[in-house]
Amino acid sequence: MSAEGSPTVEQIKNHILFKLHWKKFWGGKHTAIESVKKGIPAHLSGRYVDMTRELIKDGLILSKPTSYGLQISLNPNKREEIIKRAESFAKI
Repeated sequence: MSAEGSPTVEQIKNHILFKLHWKKFWGGKHTAIESVKKGIPAHLSGRYVDMTRELIKDGLILSKPTSYGLQISLNPNKREEIIKRAESFAKI
């Protein structure tokens, strides 16, 4: 956490990757983008969705638009980097 007590951008991104990895959302197994904010304090939930969108742009998370909302999963081609970042979160 930063000096103010709120998580940094990298900590949020790594937490998102950790959550998706822990729940095994790789490749063809998807979840709603809103699921990343489950269990997160309300004042941070918007940042989690924004950071998830950044991870999509970075190519670490795959997105799949559906008629019932945006679905996401981890990119299996970036497995090593994702696991490394998820493990760095778990060590906090």
